[in-house]
Amino acid sequence: DEATDPSSSEENWECIQRFCEQVNANTEGPLFALRLLAHKIQSPQEEEALHALTVLETCVNNCGDRFHSEMAKFRFLNELIKVLSPKYYGIWSSEKVKSRVTEVIFSWTVWFPQEVKIQDAYQMLKKQGIVKEDPKVPEDKILPPPSPRPQNSIFDTDEEKSKLLARLLKSSHPEDLQAANRLIQSVIKEEQEKSAQVSRRVDTIREVSENVTRMEELLQDYRRCELSPADQETLQALFQRCEKLRPLLFRLASEAVADEEALAEVLQASDKLSRALGQYRQVVGTQ
Repeated sequence: DEATDPSSSEENWECIQRFCEQVNANTEGPLFALRLLAHKIQSPQEEEALHALTVLETCVNNCGDRFHSEMAKFRFLNELIKVLSPKYYGIWSSEKVKSRVTEVIFSWTVWFPQEVKIQDAYQMLKKQGIVKEDPKVPEDKILPPPSPRPQNSIFDTDEEKSKLLARLLKSSHPEDLQAANRLIQSVIKEEQEKSAQVSRRVDTIREVSENVTRMEELLQDYRRCELSPADQETLQALFQRCEKLRPLLFRLASEAVADEEALAEVLQASDKLSRALGQYRQVVGTQ
């Protein structure tokens, strides 16, 4: 009650810290804390709800895996969704509170990618039109460290960045905390780009494999003069698509040059594609 007192315009950091200590001291602390926080976040008093959201974010930063596990359950996520949904409290919750709740859930989708229920809850809000676009997280807001971080995270491979972040987060100066947040956000962007590269590579290699297999089947029928006009059109379309995949594989090989295993996969797909294109030219060009 003290930490979320609506009559106070400032955060009571001493109370918030004591609240976090209580959560960590009790096995059932995360469960009880989240029940209390859900009730306060749904308060019709804007200041009380905003203070409760600050307490929630502080707990996420300081209360570890047990807290993260409880907050990622639908039981708690549904309580946050009620604040946004016009079917529940969204009709009277202030825009400021709804904006903060959206921001909180979005930041969790970034920092807890392994928590499927958080991802599902946020995507559901977008599909229903309750969230129109991803919020921009303020620079002075420190997002919680990922728990656990994905393997081969940039912080795992870049020791210098990891040490810099640790030093900035220990500082009590606001400018250092802002610098830490900028560093975190730049790393998020790098991680997302790296993930997009992997996704592009996997999708392209899969498409090459499927197209080549189908083209080889149609070429066998072509040799036996058993190909219908419709299948002949399909074969030609496959050939044209495979031609367009060649430069894409070349770019993917350039991107994967530092990863021997990924590079080998791309080169193998490229060889398979070249053989299929050569086979097409030989068979279709001589009959």
